[in-house]
Amino acid sequence: MPTAEATRDGRRYEILDGRLLVTGPQPPAHHAAVIALMVQLKHTCPPDLLVTVGSRAFRPTPTTTLRPDLMVSHRNAPVTEPPVLAVEVISPTTRTTDVVLKRTLYETHQIPSYWLLDPTTQELTLLTLTPTGYTCQAVLQAEESFKTTHPFALTLTPENLCC
Repeated sequence: MPTAEATRDGRRYEILDGRLLVTGPQPPAHHAAVIALMVQLKHTCPPDLLVTVGSRAFRPTPTTTLRPDLMVSHRNAPVTEPPVLAVEVISPTTRTTDVVLKRTLYETHQIPSYWLLDPTTQELTLLTLTPTGYTCQAVLQAEESFKTTHPFALTLTPENLCC
């Protein structure tokens, strides 16, 4: 059984507490947003961190394997160590999973930063982990810009990420 790996059928497979979660192929706007954000992250990413797109899974427990659309982790970290950033690009078929389920899982497994990018509405939500859970650092619309320091200094503008 696949564990959070891309397959030839274009679907993404993840295991959540022993249950299989299958995400179907995503629309072109989803892929374009993932690539645009990946390029921006790679240009500013410190050398001790690694930006990955779907090629690396986070396995916090033996029964849970998660694969965010984008992930930034320490370069030599084991897959059981939380990444410093998980990003989900929202599409109509993944909205509830990304906004509710994945947020809860990433918070539970102590991922310091979680971003949600919606290419349809050109909205970017930046969440930062605090002792009481995720706190909203910013919600950006279209041409609004925000300079974040988590996981590293970066200026973000949703319209530049959404084609």
